[in-house]
Amino acid sequence: MADALIAVADEGAIRTVTVQRPDKLNALNAATLQALADAFRDAAADPEVRVVVLTGAGPKAFVAGADIAEMNTLSAVQGRDFSLLGQALMRQIERMPKPVIARVNGFALGGGLELAMACHLRIAADTAKVGQPEINLGLIPGFGGSQRLLRLCGRAATLELCLLGAPINAARALELGIVNEVVPADALDNRVQDVARQLARSAPLALRGLLDAVHVGGECSLEAGLEYESAQFGLLFATEDMREGTSAFLQRRPPAFQNR
Repeated sequence: MADALIAVADEGAIRTVTVQRPDKLNALNAATLQALADAFRDAAADPEVRVVVLTGAGPKAFVAGADIAEMNTLSAVQGRDFSLLGQALMRQIERMPKPVIARVNGFALGGGLELAMACHLRIAADTAKVGQPEINLGLIPGFGGSQRLLRLCGRAATLELCLLGAPINAARALELGIVNEVVPADALDNRVQDVARQLARSAPLALRGLLDAVHVGGECSLEAGLEYESAQFGLLFATEDMREGTSAFLQRRPPAFQNR
């Protein structure tokens, strides 16, 4: 089942995870959520993987939302369980010890936008559209959309997107800070690969420390965040990669980080 719902491919230290339901615009059902959770667990544990790219199959959609046909059959208890399953996946991606890039190649609506927002970087094609249209179904975002939108772009934009339920284009999403970068659709693959390769060349332990520090800082006071940052900073002085990075800088050569 998992093999039919997602595809996993490696190119060097870059792993690409693709949602493979193009006939459903890559909609997320419970089985797809579980397959993604398994894929990200495997990527986190694989020492050869340094960066993960997440995308959707086909030219139309990144992920166009949750599977409405499946949702239509759920009871209130099952609906809450479905929400918790989706939220667990988003937290798992958000807490990945390796950078995760969302390659937003088309519609990222509802659960699709929630999936993209859980990633560390979001690079979108200029043809992409994003939104939280759940209100049109008599629902609210269930995979963390109301909370991550609030943290990314503030109360006013969150209420606009969630109350009105209308999608916005990639340029507007960039203005609001929902995506990091917008590129022409025919340049999307090259740009995503350029960013992924840059990250793959970086020191993995430093990347992990940075991701941890930013995540912790978003959930605690400034004082606690600063304390955590200084602890992570200090720990990196005990790594071989820190010595390699500083030595390479002084010797004016590219560093060769070994994840040690």
